[in-house]
Amino acid sequence: MRSETPIRQGVQSGGTPRQYRGKLYVVATPIGNLSDITRRAIEVLQSVDLIASEDTRHTGLLLKHYGIATRQTPYHDHNKRKVTPRIIELLLAGQDVAVVSDAGTPGISDPGFYLVRESIRHGIDIVPIPGPSSVMAALVISGLPTDRFSFEGFLPRTSGKMRRRLEELRADTRTLVFFESPHRLVRTLEAMLEVWGNRPAVIGRELTKKFEEVYRFDLSELLRIFQKEAPRGEIVLLVSGCGGSGENGNPVD
Repeated sequence: MRSETPIRQGVQSGGTPRQYRGKLYVVATPIGNLSDITRRAIEVLQSVDLIASEDTRHTGLLLKHYGIATRQTPYHDHNKRKVTPRIIELLLAGQDVAVVSDAGTPGISDPGFYLVRESIRHGIDIVPIPGPSSVMAALVISGLPTDRFSFEGFLPRTSGKMRRRLEELRADTRTLVFFESPHRLVRTLEAMLEVWGNRPAVIGRELTKKFEEVYRFDLSELLRIFQKEAPRGEIVLLVSGCGGSGENGNPVD
């Protein structure tokens, strides 16, 4: 993290001063419950020169809760190509930057990936500050096999592309993990049931928040439930891989 001066100096073997580059900290933040942040994450957010936030208002609530006054800059899908060069300049000048997403670990289906890749290209050190992840939280309570799984993020928006992706995944024996929005959930469950047939599945909704719910059924029952009751909030959808699972959590031959 940043020392007392924003541009840090060292001495090469020949006695010539050299400038150190700043570090990019990839900081995981709570997915709901603010108490889930790590002590190390708080220390980093307090110490860096700048926080690149997917939503400054959302992150501002977290910073206010912990009395952190570090300056923020918006960093999201719509401005990442414009803002990234500015952040790289700061890092090359010796300033430390933390990147955070709306919730959970940056770089997973969010613009943090772009900043990490560009930082690597410029030879900048990248430091992970691990912590909450909705993918891991949902997986470990699902009861589905955890020894092998595939995180698929959001499925394509159009019906044709979604169906093609599901066809590609039909024979995959790993537990499949998806993000999904409430207004698309029913359509996604219908497509999965049509392409894959009925399989064990789990929905984690609003994980770690006040109204957290976990549904462990098969695809047809989940579809029935959410056709009657429109879902709300953040959703993680997990589906058993092809072949189901045995008692020890391993795929059945």
